[in-house]
Amino acid sequence: MARHSIHEQPLSFPILIGDIGGTNARFSLLVDAYAEPREFPIVHTADFPTIDAAIQAGVMDKTALQPRSAILAVAGPIRGDEIPLTNCDWVVKPKDMIRALGLEDVVIINDFEAQALAIANMPDQFREPLGNRPDTMIASRVVLGPGTGLGVAGLVHAEERWIPVPGEGGHIDLGPRSERDYQVFPHIKTIEGRIAGEQILCGRGMVNLYNAICAADGIEAKPYEPKHVSQYGLDGSDPQAVETLSLFSTYLGRLAGDMAMIFMARGGVYLAGGISQKILPALKQPEFRAAFEDKAPHTGLMKTIPTYVVTHPLAALAGLATYARTPTRFGLALDGRRWRG
Repeated sequence: MARHSIHEQPLSFPILIGDIGGTNARFSLLVDAYAEPREFPIVHTADFPTIDAAIQAGVMDKTALQPRSAILAVAGPIRGDEIPLTNCDWVVKPKDMIRALGLEDVVIINDFEAQALAIANMPDQFREPLGNRPDTMIASRVVLGPGTGLGVAGLVHAEERWIPVPGEGGHIDLGPRSERDYQVFPHIKTIEGRIAGEQILCGRGMVNLYNAICAADGIEAKPYEPKHVSQYGLDGSDPQAVETLSLFSTYLGRLAGDMAMIFMARGGVYLAGGISQKILPALKQPEFRAAFEDKAPHTGLMKTIPTYVVTHPLAALAGLATYARTPTRFGLALDGRRWRG
């Protein structure tokens, strides 16, 4: 019982909130449970040798009100007292952070757990519906984030609490289904023979899919970056880019539907991340929703599940702030992820 209460004990205000990605780190300060978070300028990870130095310069030196606790979402596995980030040279060392920054308490969670926390209470103005399916149920949810990679997390609703469930859903197999799929898939770059979700449904995956479509059509692919594929696909100036967005939407719909069934996510499926916002017009076309619902013998069930694109510019920070204000609403496992001074 005592061990349980230690991990359930709320963080002390003011609380430093951070979303640490491979390129950018975003911070805010939550003064108390009722205040709006105070935001700070985005920090470029390459500009600082360590996360401690970035927090000192980006937050501590810019406010007289010093945080007592910190909760940080990081892109990387959390094992032990040294946490390397996936796409950046920083190593998060919570014990050193407590000493260097004068903190009492540090919690480190997965970046997609923060996205899951965010969708527990996402206001309507920050979620764009895909299809006309009203959100009427307080029930389990799923969030997918095509970006640098493909993040996936569940948000299970049980015993009046939200329980985030991180995982590696972005690495499940994708396979061909339609006649066009069978023409395109042989040209998609694999990982040791596998076509995982992340081989198609992320930035580099979009380029991979574009190149495969060009190969299937017998034409030379242009040296596009993801931004070019999305831009020329949306404005219609490149036929292969147009089809790339169509198939991207289809495959994302299939995978989103699979995740909805795994979690029985009757509370909705949310698409987070920059790519989802960027290609929103394509996702609003019939392909995404048709693929999402096409799950015989459960098509009827799938038609009742709402789908959204998250448009909140700082969704992960909002999710962390929600947790910091009302931790008892969430079943967030903190064993091995909370350090006390």
